[in-house]
Amino acid sequence: MQPPLPPVRTNKMQTPSSPSTPPPAQPRNPLHGLTLEAILTALVAHYGWAGLAERIPVRCFSHEPSINSSLKFLRKTPWARDKVEGLYLFMLRDMKRAAPGR
Repeated sequence: MQPPLPPVRTNKMQTPSSPSTPPPAQPRNPLHGLTLEAILTALVAHYGWAGLAERIPVRCFSHEPSINSSLKFLRKTPWARDKVEGLYLFMLRDMKRAAPGR
């Protein structure tokens, strides 16, 4: 009697649902569908580079800042990306509170 063969490993991620079903919608996630570039651009437009550097003290915001250099850093640094996404969510809540008619 031969031992059982090990399972075949594939590079594809296996999902429990069939491949024809679309991924579930995320109506309550304000970050869904936004690129990191769009988030960063909105933060720079709202706070400016100096304000962004005050709130998140990283060199890419304070020393010769640019969108491209900041994106490169944020894509490689998960903790900094989390802070940027958190600040974006805070900015959205703050703008919603300040909106007239509330």
